[in-house]
Order: sequence, then structure tokens, then C-alpha cells
Amino acid sequence: MRNWKIISNFAHKYHYKQKISTSMKPTLLLLAAGMGSRYGGLKQLDGLGPNGETIMDYSIFDAIKAGFGKIVFVIRKDFEDDFRNKILSKYEGHVPVELCFQSLDALPEGFQCPADRVKPWGTNHAVLMAKDVIKEPFCVINCDDFYNRDAFQVIGKFLADLPEGSRNSYAMVGFRVGNTLSDNGTVARGICSKDDKGNLTSVVERTEIMRVDGSVCYKDEQGEWVAVEDNTPVSMNMWGFTPDYFEHSEAYFKEFLSDPKNMENLKAEFFIPLMVNKLINENTATVKVLDTTSKWFGVTYSADRQSVVDKIQSLIDEGVYPNKLF
Repeated sequence: MRNWKIISNFAHKYHYKQKISTSMKPTLLLLAAGMGSRYGGLKQLDGLGPNGETIMDYSIFDAIKAGFGKIVFVIRKDFEDDFRNKILSKYEGHVPVELCFQSLDALPEGFQCPADRVKPWGTNHAVLMAKDVIKEPFCVINCDDFYNRDAFQVIGKFLADLPEGSRNSYAMVGFRVGNTLSDNGTVARGICSKDDKGNLTSVVERTEIMRVDGSVCYKDEQGEWVAVEDNTPVSMNMWGFTPDYFEHSEAYFKEFLSDPKNMENLKAEFFIPLMVNKLINENTATVKVLDTTSKWFGVTYSADRQSVVDKIQSLIDEGVYPNKLF
């Protein structure tokens, strides 16, 4: 794979009280190259806090508090100027930051992007863009989900406690499904199953989840509502990996691209769960499901926006966040 161009590195130190003891602080990898199909506009840059803070700003603030030592963004190249002006400048002096680009033609040697393809290659392709800048345990998140502080502390502790040189021992934060719903419609969530050791065995994507008569339910293949416990773990795309994950991903991406079906289907995507499921099913890796009390919120629908603004304001009023983050 070619060397991805790194264009920003604020090597300033930010002295904060570290919440986890680690010789190697984990890195936070934010996937910020998505378009945001359900909610118009560049929702990654939508200011929702009192001083125009984005959801990402709150994630980064929480990550720094939880002992993360570096931030890496994956963005689109055409997004760069806006991103630098509105986002990157505010972190200078607080935490080291790196920037990588996801593009359609960022493919392994010997592969070419179909001429008609416009859709990015998916979340795990975005993760691969950071392989040359991340050499330590890292957490992957979406940039437009509000994960809340406990989630960062839980995954930060897992990553910090890994023995040096650890391989194939990964984690995901399993949010309690009842803490991840929208008041404005159904949500899609990956419902997780785990074994008696607390390791992930499967993630089943359920595209319609909501409260029905007080119970959390998903719609099954027959169109019937099936009730689940409120604290059933679901994946909100918050994963903990070590750098060997890049090796697995690189090899499997070549397999993915070598399948003619994936080249012909202009919407085929190389998702993180696709890679994770393969590693679990082949007994290559384990993925610990970590519980969190965090309540997720995000802007799935335009109508969610005001409620997110209100929730952020109430967290500020409670003293969880300062009025101005950076």
C-alpha cells in the first residue's frame, strides 16, 4: 500500500491529569470521511455546543480526559480547508493531531477503482488509511456519534492495560440498546451476542429498533416486533484494536477487491464488522464486549438536532463539560 500523506501534526504537549496508568497512551482514530446520508449537509461540522462545538469536540475532550495521547482523523481531501479552519485549529496546544485522507483510488497495488464508483470503500478502508501513523493501541469511533465519557474511560482502560506487543486481543464498547434510541424514528443497530467469557460471538444488524409499548423491540425478517432487554449490548462502532489489525485488514481488503462481485457492485463496502466477524469466526482474534453506562446520542434525523443541543446544554449545566471546551 502506498504511503498515505500526513499533513498535520501538532506536537504540542497538553498536561492533563491522566485517568489511566499506561506507558503507551492509546490513540483515538476518528472516521470523518462519511457523507451523512440521512441528515443533509456536512454534519461532522455542525456546531451543536454553545460555542459552535461539534460532537467530535466532545469526543476528543472526553478522550483526553480518559488518557488518550494522540488524535488521528480520516477525512476526504475536498473537506480539508473547511476541516482545518473549523476543527483542527482549536486543538493546537492541547493534543497531537494527525490527518489522513480516504479516497477512492487509495487501493493496494494492482487494483483500480471502477470508473463509475462514487461511494467510499467503507469504514474498514477508512481505518486502513491510518496504518502508517498509528503504532500503538487505538480506539476507532464515528465522528458524528456522541458516545459520552464513561465509554472512553472503559475502552481507554482496556487499551492501556494491554501488555506491550499484544496482538489479536481486541474490544468493542457494547452500549445498552435502551440507551441508544431516537425519539424521532427507528434506528439501525448491531445487536451483539457474547460467550461466557464476555467475548463477542456475533453482531446481527437490525435496521428497525424502537420502543413499542415500553419495551425495546426490533423488527425481524417476518416484519414482527421482537422484544429485547434494555441492557442488550449493541455496537455503536466504538472498537479497540492494536496495530496488527492493519495487517489483517490489508490482507482481507485484497481478498475483498479480488472478488468480482465487490468490484461490479458500486456500493459494496469493506466494513469493520466484516473484518471483525472473519477474525472471530476463524479464531484469529477475540473481541471483548465492554459494558458502559454511557447514553449515546446523535443526529440520525434532522429532527434530532435540537434534542442533541438540549442534551449537551444540560450536561454543561450539570458541570460534566465546561461551557467552552478548547
